[in-house]
Amino acid sequence: MKIRKCFSCGTYTFKQECPKCHSQTYYPKPPKFSLEDKYGKYRRKLKLVKRDEDRNR
Repeated sequence: MKIRKCFSCGTYTFKQECPKCHSQTYYPKPPKFSLEDKYGKYRRKLKLVKRDEDRNR
């Protein structure tokens, strides 16, 4: 059992769904460090998409 964090309100829980706002949760642990960084371009792209969504709200 691992601790999870809510995308919306930031609440920590052990459930896949937040008990406060009922949105999806994720593992707050960062990915392992690697010099090769195979998925770096995907993480950066996701970060830009999330930033654009936050600006449009």
